[in-house]
Amino acid sequence: MSMKPQIQNDVSLENKSTTSILQVLKSNMRQYGMFFALVLIILLFQLLTEGILLKPLNITNIILQNSYILVLAIGMVLVIITGHIDLSVGSIAAFVGAISGILIINHNIPTILAILICLIIGAVIGAWQGFWIAYVKIPAFIVTLAGMLLFRGATMLVLDGQSIAPYPKSFQGISSGFIPDPIGNGGLHILTILLGLVFSIIYILMEQRNRKNQLRYDFEVSSNGLYIGKLVGIVALINIFTYVLATYEGIPTILIILFTLILLYTFVMKKTVMGRHVYAIGGNEKAASLTGVKTKKVTFLVFVNMGVLSALSGIIFAARLNAATPKAGNLFELDAIAACFIGGASAYGGIGTVGGAIVGGLVMGVMNNGMSLMGLGIDWQQGIKGLVLLLAVAFDIYNKNKAS
Repeated sequence: MSMKPQIQNDVSLENKSTTSILQVLKSNMRQYGMFFALVLIILLFQLLTEGILLKPLNITNIILQNSYILVLAIGMVLVIITGHIDLSVGSIAAFVGAISGILIINHNIPTILAILICLIIGAVIGAWQGFWIAYVKIPAFIVTLAGMLLFRGATMLVLDGQSIAPYPKSFQGISSGFIPDPIGNGGLHILTILLGLVFSIIYILMEQRNRKNQLRYDFEVSSNGLYIGKLVGIVALINIFTYVLATYEGIPTILIILFTLILLYTFVMKKTVMGRHVYAIGGNEKAASLTGVKTKKVTFLVFVNMGVLSALSGIIFAARLNAATPKAGNLFELDAIAACFIGGASAYGGIGTVGGAIVGGLVMGVMNNGMSLMGLGIDWQQGIKGLVLLLAVAFDIYNKNKAS
């Protein structure tokens, strides 16, 4: 008789654990779903390319090839969360890249000063567009479409239709340089391995602190098993990734820039008043205004930020190409927008994360790289990317209708 209550308790605990896992997955379906989709896409192309996709050289190439799109996606997700869109980012990137070439190559301006000037120009362009959108209330689609045409024409004008090259090594290093290894002897990049261990420790400590705070205030948390499994999985991914990089040249400089931006913007969106106001505007702008949110100012600052990141993207692309060219930035805006929607941002505004935009950008990047390795033409690549974008937005609409 005493066995029955024990069996029932065990079954009850097992059901609670299963329910907890299902609730976590259901409540985070967009983020977790796209992360799992990214893993499946990587495994699929790893098989289809006969192991080439995950070779150290190719992983480094994926990072370098998609860095400028990921930078744009970080800014674009803020724009989309507020319920707007920016079609001009590719043209702004091209224009700022052209200015960087004129300053550095034609006029021998020091690299650091030229980069600072270019970022200021990006901020001014963002302020120009943000003024019309936030204060004059012209729809962002119209303003940024005009900006796309204006700055594409300006790029052709300042370059006189010709490319400028080459950049000095100090500028090229922004996109193609690597962190030096003062510890290793030219074989395995020891500093990269150590950084992977340091990042793992920092991640574990941060997760433990967050969990303790949640428990302190009686927030619902995942089960211990799920929590430990998550820690082990992510720490394993961090160290496998850094080990693979260490077998080639180590950590690219651009990866440090991206990592810094991801941390900064994730903190701003999750932990600051500015981030909460951005979400509030996207959720309901009129309600946000009535509660004291300065909607015009926040929208203006979001577009200033987008201008700065567009400028940074243009600098990174020019450094990778080692030339300022009139054709730079072509379709960058579509790739950035697609990355945000695929990564879970809502077409209606108010929903989206920086991490999700990065995952979406990696999905696009891995697909591009994998299809290129397979020898698929640009026509097939564009068609498949279009279908993936359509399915991602359809999934968003389905979730919204289901919730309502």
